[in-house]
Amino acid sequence: PNWYVGKGKAEELVAAKRETGFDVLITDDELSPAQQRALEGLLGVKVIDRSRLILDIFALHAQTHEGRLQVELAQLEYQLPRLTRLWTHLSRTGGGIGTRGPGESQLETDRRIIRTRISKMKSRVEQVRQQRETAARGRDRRLWPTVGIVGYTNAGKSTLLNTLVGSEVAKAEDKLFATLDPTSRQVKLGDGQTAIVTDTVGFIHKLPHQLVDAFRATLEEVNRADVLIEVVDASDGHVAEHRATVQTVLDELGAGDKPRLLASNKADLIDRAARDGATPAPAIAGSVAVSALTGYGMETLRAEIAALLATLWIDVDVALPYTAGELLARVRERGTIELEYRDRDVHLAGRVAPSLASELEATAARWTEELRNAEAEAIGAEP
Repeated sequence: PNWYVGKGKAEELVAAKRETGFDVLITDDELSPAQQRALEGLLGVKVIDRSRLILDIFALHAQTHEGRLQVELAQLEYQLPRLTRLWTHLSRTGGGIGTRGPGESQLETDRRIIRTRISKMKSRVEQVRQQRETAARGRDRRLWPTVGIVGYTNAGKSTLLNTLVGSEVAKAEDKLFATLDPTSRQVKLGDGQTAIVTDTVGFIHKLPHQLVDAFRATLEEVNRADVLIEVVDASDGHVAEHRATVQTVLDELGAGDKPRLLASNKADLIDRAARDGATPAPAIAGSVAVSALTGYGMETLRAEIAALLATLWIDVDVALPYTAGELLARVRERGTIELEYRDRDVHLAGRVAPSLASELEATAARWTEELRNAEAEAIGAEP
């Protein structure tokens, strides 16, 4: 039989079952339906694989309509190929070679029900994705830069957002996957500019593909961000493995090359470990040491975010009409510029965010066209 483990390990599991009497076995990989059935038959206990466990944790923490939709879709996708195991008791109720027994009929009915439900859930999740796109376009119209917080689960991402904002806006708990729904808030940065910072779902090694697919609408917030803050638990001895997992998920989302700032969180725990005589985790080169809990390093982090955003800025040299006062106000807030007030317009030169640069160029082009038309009319009106 395909037990997922070799014969020797299977014998060890049987011996452990006799000795301890455990009634649940959890595996650190996703099992095929056949492997799960074989292990349950061998041990006579309930077997839960890694994917099922993570899905169950997500289900426990899904508090919003959006979160529940995405979790249910992932659960249904996981359950569909495993329905045979759920209905084995019916296969004994009738039927034989060349016939269709009640058990088989019930299984097919159940599969159709789940497939129909999956189709409906996908439509609803697509609606969620469209709503998020609409909200993102609204943020784009305000032309604030966007920052996505990413990292391994329980690294302190939600606490970091709360500390940056100055109030509890994201649910922060010492639990795996406490955050399932993105939370976006305005944050003041080191240079006085405003950014939209979004807390996202935590990543984990071997994240079930059903969850990645179901939560794609949520995870796309990462793609929309101008830059990322990767939060790591610097007190954890598995930082390298966690960072590799984060990189893998970001690559899968198409955001692996996005500009990124590394925040080494939980500096307070490292200091405590040093005082207690323990060997603290080594510092991560190029990272900003912070404690989201105590606020240590937050001003440095704000300044570093602003500096990273500034590297994306574009040189501009344009003329704008005085009627573009609202745009000029935003440019003063979100750019490093020099203004020259002239008779008919304002000359602007400096560096601004890409989204502002495109709006400035479009406005300047319209203004140039207006000037040309006015000059042409003036020439045509001359006697």
